[in-house]
Amino acid sequence: MSDPKPPSETPGPDAPTWPTQPTYSNLGEVRAQLLPSKACRPRTSGPRSTDSQPPPPPLPKKTLARTQSLPTHRVPSSSPAPAGQPRRPLLGSHSVDESQAGNGQAWAAGPPAELHFPSPDSLLGLALHDLHRPEAVSAMLEARQLEGLRTVHARLQARLLGGRPGPCHPGHGFRLLDSSPCTESGDALYYRLVRVGDEAWHMLAAKVPKPGAEKPHPWGLELQASLAPHFNLQELCGLVPEGALPDVPWRGPVVLAAEVPECTVSQWLSEAGRRPRHAEFPRLVALLLLQLSSALEHLEAWGAVLAELRPENLLLAAPRGCAAAGPPRLLLADFGRVHPRPAGPPGGHARQLSCLLRVLLGPAAPSATPLAAGLETLAAQLARWRPSAAQTRGALQALLWGPGPELLRQGAPLGPWLQVRRALLVLHLAERAAAGEAPGLEDWLCCEYLAEATEASLGHALVLLWD
Repeated sequence: MSDPKPPSETPGPDAPTWPTQPTYSNLGEVRAQLLPSKACRPRTSGPRSTDSQPPPPPLPKKTLARTQSLPTHRVPSSSPAPAGQPRRPLLGSHSVDESQAGNGQAWAAGPPAELHFPSPDSLLGLALHDLHRPEAVSAMLEARQLEGLRTVHARLQARLLGGRPGPCHPGHGFRLLDSSPCTESGDALYYRLVRVGDEAWHMLAAKVPKPGAEKPHPWGLELQASLAPHFNLQELCGLVPEGALPDVPWRGPVVLAAEVPECTVSQWLSEAGRRPRHAEFPRLVALLLLQLSSALEHLEAWGAVLAELRPENLLLAAPRGCAAAGPPRLLLADFGRVHPRPAGPPGGHARQLSCLLRVLLGPAAPSATPLAAGLETLAAQLARWRPSAAQTRGALQALLWGPGPELLRQGAPLGPWLQVRRALLVLHLAERAAAGEAPGLEDWLCCEYLAEATEASLGHALVLLWD
């Protein structure tokens, strides 16, 4: 990979001023403005003048409350759209155009062929003589099952990644919602604001560097601005110039993040520590680490490594398109500590993941649940073998959804296990759909696992965990 070029210079106190009219830059201009320029202006407790502010954009009748715990999701109530206007579905805590909600970006090579129940026998993939051969019927069902699972995964991915705000342009209008930050991470303060334009509105987060924060590495910031969207990497969508919004609690231009964080992993862990640990806590930890491993796998594929994993710089947000309660979406936002990966074997994140896993599990007894015991084993194996982030992700998937260590001890074939698990997942999703339940983030993660798993990958995960 060719290293991205760092910004030519760091904006300082004498950075050029912007026009007073709200003009918003694209991502290319963000690259030169990502480094913090000025300290945040102290917030005042007095009321702010609203005389010069434009009228607020229309917002949906939905309460958006800050939380320091795991996000909960409820099915949004639907209301009929006015005649002649497209209905704007609520995705997570964002309202977007229906055309964006299922924009089909998951179909990189076109949607897979679908087989419907009324399809004629000629489309089943079986000749008449094959019906007398159980192995032919089994092979056809296995292939159709995998195809259907990949279709479900692609549609869930389109829902979770749909409705992204896209880059800012001069036709957009903005309004700050709160004078206080909704989330405070280790290096930045996040303020909620609304962007209106193109018959849609989006809630974004202004990412304001904290005064006295460590100077970020420009190579990592360049990489963040150039990467394609990834579910677990913070996405930037533009720049708010200085003076574009009146009475804001910061100085200078700030970048806009596509997702509004609700808390950090550090804050979530602090609140979880004040409550009794329930049986599902290790599962939530595993799902968060699984998402973090996916983000780190993407960085490693681009020849990058995160110098230090800090829970206070890992953000949690409500996933888009999920109505059911479930795990939050984890976002890696600390690109200021991303560096080019040094030469040598992969595994630069293994020891950090091991330490973070132990911190998240806390002093609870390892034998509290089989999953907790498996996570303790994984923490030890990460420090011992230093696997890549992709191998760590495979081990976490095996801990969450199988296979278990008994299959490794007994030398059982993993292919039949995989077929059974895929069939059970398809039935599980069908039962939930028949009951009117919307699939959630964990369903998508499980679909991703079983759709891409092979006998070889399952074997590698079991060896890493239990050998």
